[in-house]
Amino acid sequence: MALIKLNREWSQLMEDYAADHQDPRNQFCHKIGIPLIAGSIPVGATIVGLPLATAMFTTGWTFQFVGHAFEGKKPSFVEDKRALVIGLVWWAKKMGWNLTEETAGEVIEQELAREQRAAAA
Repeated sequence: MALIKLNREWSQLMEDYAADHQDPRNQFCHKIGIPLIAGSIPVGATIVGLPLATAMFTTGWTFQFVGHAFEGKKPSFVEDKRALVIGLVWWAKKMGWNLTEETAGEVIEQELAREQRAAAA
């Protein structure tokens, strides 16, 4: 059972993120880069860990950008900063940790149609 149920908007962000990360080489780079970036935050919270955190952060972003060179697309966060969060959720899902439940495409369309009818009324 998922811990977080994503609404229509965030489900669409997940779909968009997945669509921007189809190349297996990019996915491999992200499987390394994302945890390095995320892990650098708590490591860097200590004075002792700051040099290690800097190396983790820099190496992580290098993997991210190399992956996008393979993909031939710019990173998702360039268009929408929420992709920084979605990337971590996507990575967790790739690792087998299904933390979220996404709204199905059909439900998304139904919600959108309902919102459009309400706006027209």
